Amino acid sequence: MDLIQLDIVHLAWALGLIAIAIGLSTIERLGLEWRLLTATVRAIAQLFGVGFVLEVAFAGNNPVAVIVVLILILTTAALVARNRIGKKIPQLLPIVWGALLLSTALSVGYVNLLVLRSPTWYEPRYLVPLAAIVLGQAMNGAAIAGEHLVSTINASRIEIETHLSLGATPTQAVAFYRKEAIRAGIIPSLNSMAIAGVITLPGFFTGQILGGVSPFQAAFYQMLVLFMVATATLIATLLVTKAVCLKVFNSADQLIN
Repeated sequence: MDLIQLDIVHLAWALGLIAIAIGLSTIERLGLEWRLLTATVRAIAQLFGVGFVLEVAFAGNNPVAVIVVLILILTTAALVARNRIGKKIPQLLPIVWGALLLSTALSVGYVNLLVLRSPTWYEPRYLVPLAAIVLGQAMNGAAIAGEHLVSTINASRIEIETHLSLGATPTQAVAFYRKEAIRAGIIPSLNSMAIAGVITLPGFFTGQILGGVSPFQAAFYQMLVLFMVATATLIATLLVTKAVCLKVFNSADQLIN
């Protein structure tokens, strides 16, 4: 069955759902009308923009265009994660940027070389969507872990300083809090794997089915994505939490205020 092609008319009808949501917010006096409207406009603008950019990248099959697109996505993800973790940690943005780059490159590179074995490593059809999905999930995990770690350290300063006074190294003093933060960051990915196909149909799976791919083949690709996300998220959370643990202490092994 051919894919139903959507256009502006279909989008206009789909906006009726947002109109219903705005109407319900007005009736219930929730005050969400403006946020619904701005979120809708922003989503439309962003998706049209990325659609245009990817159309150009896909048509030219140009590695430079693909790399530029991925760098833009990576930088945006790093900024979002940095803002969620907090701006008080020095040099956090390049740390998060590097962690997301390394975790995504390892995961996507492994799949490209050993699983998909694409004749060209920069094949936009595979590289861009897979890297974007992995980046988004790794960003979320790193942000959750980093935010959890920073807030826990701030709330446990007395305990940490007590450990330091008893001879513990900074690494030992925050080891427990780091492990808890890593677990918090990876749990969403593990939950997604646990409920995939049972409670919910993952987005990549449903997207491929809508695109005409057989459900069995879509299931294979979804499993591939889940495995990539789990590995990349764990690597990103390990790197970000390690860096945060180093940055919260000064050269005298004292907690920075």
